[in-house]
Amino acid sequence: MNRDTVDVLIVGAGISGIAAAYYLKTRCPQLDWTIVEGRDAIGGTWDFFRYPGVRSDSDMFTLGYRFRPWRGEDAIADGAAILDYLKDTAREFGIDRRIRFGQRVSRVAWSSEQALWTVDIERGGDKAQIRCNFLFMCTGYYRYDGGYTPSWPGLADFAGRIVHPQDWSGRGQGVDRDDPDYDGKRVIVIGSGATAVTIAPALARKAKHVTMLQRSPSYVVSMPARDNQVNRLRGRLPDRLLSWLARWKMILFTMYYYRKARVHPGQTREMILAAVRELLGPAYDVERHFGPAYKPWDQRLCVAADADLFASIKDGKVSMVTDHIERFVEAGLQLRSGQILTADIIVTATGMRMSIMDGVEIFVDGQAVQLGDTLSYKGMMYSNIPNLASAFGYTNASWTLKCELICEYVCRLLNYMDRRGYGQCLPRLDTESPAAQPMIDFTSSYVRRARDELPKQGDRPPWKVYQNYVKDLLMMRYGKIDDGVMEFRKLRR
Repeated sequence: MNRDTVDVLIVGAGISGIAAAYYLKTRCPQLDWTIVEGRDAIGGTWDFFRYPGVRSDSDMFTLGYRFRPWRGEDAIADGAAILDYLKDTAREFGIDRRIRFGQRVSRVAWSSEQALWTVDIERGGDKAQIRCNFLFMCTGYYRYDGGYTPSWPGLADFAGRIVHPQDWSGRGQGVDRDDPDYDGKRVIVIGSGATAVTIAPALARKAKHVTMLQRSPSYVVSMPARDNQVNRLRGRLPDRLLSWLARWKMILFTMYYYRKARVHPGQTREMILAAVRELLGPAYDVERHFGPAYKPWDQRLCVAADADLFASIKDGKVSMVTDHIERFVEAGLQLRSGQILTADIIVTATGMRMSIMDGVEIFVDGQAVQLGDTLSYKGMMYSNIPNLASAFGYTNASWTLKCELICEYVCRLLNYMDRRGYGQCLPRLDTESPAAQPMIDFTSSYVRRARDELPKQGDRPPWKVYQNYVKDLLMMRYGKIDDGVMEFRKLRR
C-alpha cells in the first residue's frame, strides 16, 4: 500500500479547501501540505451542482475571498461564474498543482504515540494511505452520494421522469443518464427551500408550466442581482478600496438585518410579506404561500434574485401550491386536498443529507469517535479530538466569511505549535463541561434529520458557536491560542 507523509492534509478542493491552501501557503511556508479531492474536479459545490438556475444565495462580495476579491458586476452570481472564479483563484496561486484528484477519504486514525493521523484513501479500486500531523477537513456540509428524497407512496406509479437536483448532469447516486428535457413540458418542483426557489423560475423559461409544490412555505426575499452602488464606483475608487467597502457594507447590513429579525421577529415578518404583496398584488394569497409559521431566521431566508420567482408567478409561468402529497399517481401527484397535479417531470428539491465530514470514520488512539458526542470548539475543532479542524461557514451569512477566519486561526495555531515544538493540540473538555446545545439552531428539516450526528455547542466560549462575524474575527484573529482549554504536547524525539 502506498503511503506518504505531509505536515498538513487538506481534504476537499472546494471553496473552503482552496482558502485553506492559500492561507497555509502564504502564512505557514515552512509546512508541507497537499489537498486530496474525492472527485475529479475543483470547485466542490459549484462544480457538483449543475441544475438550471444554480446560483449563490449570498452576495459575492462576501462569498468571494478576502485575499482575492470578487470583481464581477453581478452581486448574485450563477454557478458557472463562481466555478470560474474558484478555478482562476486556484490557478493564480498554484494551488491547482497541489491537488490529488479522485482520492476519497474513508477513514482517519490518530496516534498520540506518533502524533500523526493515518488517512485511508480510496482511488477507484485501489487503496492508499497518507499520514499527516494536522488534518484540515474542508468537505462541506452534505453528502455527495445522493440527496434526500422522502419515501412517498406510489413513486413507481408515475409515468414521467423524477429527478433530484443533486442528480442533474448525471451526478449523485451513480446516475448516468441525460438531463431531463423540460422544454414545453409540465414540471412540478417539490420543495420550498433555496433550491426550489432558484430552479422553478429557471425551468419556467422553457417549460410549458411549472408548479412549485410545498408542504409549508419559506420566507423569500428579493435581492438585486447587481449592486448598482458598487458598480457606479468602479473606476472611481481603487479596486482594493472598493472591494473592502463592498465587503464591509454587506457584512454590516447582514448583521443588522439578522439582529433586527431576532429582536423584532413579528415586525420583520410583516416587512418581508409586505414586500411580497407589493410584487404579487393584493389579491394574491401571500400569507398561505409565503407566510411560514416559524420566525424569520429560524431557517435560512431564500433569495429571489431580481424577484425572478415573483415575476414568473405574476406572468403565470409558475404556480404555487401549498398542500401535502398523498401519493404519486400515473399522471402526477395526488394531494391531501384531493387535487391532482399533472406533470411530465417531477423535480424533488427536498434537500440534502447533511454530514460535516461526508461520513468519514474517525478513530483516536484506537477508539471510534462519533461527532455527535463532541462539542464544537470555536466552531472549527472538536472536544478531545487532536490536530483536526474543519471548515464550516455561517448559517446567517456567507459560507466563506467564517471559513477564512477558520483558515487564519489554523495557521496561527500551527505557527504557535511550530515555534514551541508542540506536536499535538487538543481542545480538552473537562468534567465541568458546558450545557450541550445543537450546534446549528435551525428548524430546517435537513438539520433536524442530522441533529444526532452533528457536534453540539456549549453555552459559553470557546464552546459556543457564534453567528457573528465581528465576534469571530476578534476571537479568531486576535484571541489567545493558549486559552486554558487547548492542551499542547511536545514532539517526542
